Amino acid sequence: MDRRDFIQRASVGAMAFSWPELPNFLADKRMGIVVHSYWSRWNSKADSKKYPSFTNALQLLDHCHQLGAGGVQVIVNGWSSDFAKQVREKREKLGLYLEGSIGLPKKAEDVPKFEQDVIGAREAGAQVLRTVCSSGRRYETYHSVAAFEELKKNALASLQLAEPVLRKHKVKLGVENHKDWRAPDLVSLLKQVNSEWIGVTLDFGNSISLLEDPMEVVQTLAPYTFSTHVKDMAVEEYPNGFLLSEVPMGKGILDLQKMVDLCKKYNPSGTFSLEMITRDPLEIPCLTEAYWETFPTLPGSDLARSLRMVRQHKYPGGLPRVSQLSAEEKLALEEENIVACINYSKGKLGMV
Repeated sequence: MDRRDFIQRASVGAMAFSWPELPNFLADKRMGIVVHSYWSRWNSKADSKKYPSFTNALQLLDHCHQLGAGGVQVIVNGWSSDFAKQVREKREKLGLYLEGSIGLPKKAEDVPKFEQDVIGAREAGAQVLRTVCSSGRRYETYHSVAAFEELKKNALASLQLAEPVLRKHKVKLGVENHKDWRAPDLVSLLKQVNSEWIGVTLDFGNSISLLEDPMEVVQTLAPYTFSTHVKDMAVEEYPNGFLLSEVPMGKGILDLQKMVDLCKKYNPSGTFSLEMITRDPLEIPCLTEAYWETFPTLPGSDLARSLRMVRQHKYPGGLPRVSQLSAEEKLALEEENIVACINYSKGKLGMV
């Protein structure tokens, strides 16, 4: 057992020993909202009276509180100490949690900027940050085994630069499975870093795009999870593979209750944050040669299982599309979807 495994198992065991039954404030936590759920509204250029643009964390906190959400995960980039203080005061007044979304240092000279963002997030009350290691989706951005190996090398270097800063300021960082890492890849990366301050931001649906079974992904990554992107997913066939969409909770194919329970088991104090992105379906071109350029050893059985799942779960009326809508209609549908998910989390997942 390495140091990381020892720390994790010891902390989970201590929690189980101290709390035979979870206290209410942990057992009945409210669903938060990830800023990316406001795909259309965040920094929107639309001139909407009903759905005005969100341009900062203060506005997002106010709105999410009005919806009955438990907190927010929001981008932290260049926050001044004064702004961080305003965010803290707002967060404390509303009784919400705050998590940051932050970029990693790519080289040594990036570390001071990274540290300032960590300090700003911590001053605002964030104890957990989320990050990504790749510049895009694996099957769209990387076109050879060598290119993906370079990503893995660079990701490790970035996390090694970030780790002393996180340790110094006692802030945790979750690396998202962002349509780049398959679950075993991400676990391997974390074991190389071997730090109690670096774990996972677990996205419930992203890894379907990499032909992974979503429940197996949660089972693999839950022991390392600091924060979450909770969503439900729907699929549809298309000539080059399948289409993948976030859909309102309860309308998709994921067993959300079981996934939430697994995360609670390993991290009773962890948060659950909704990422419901209202957009056109994403194309997963798994029947093209280009898709397989970074998967030299991926078994055909994973492809077969994924396509079988797609064919067994047809979304009534076809996957929702938004490109034909006006800006105001997109904003309205986005809000409707988010509210539906928050209501589902209260009514079906016990997050009240």
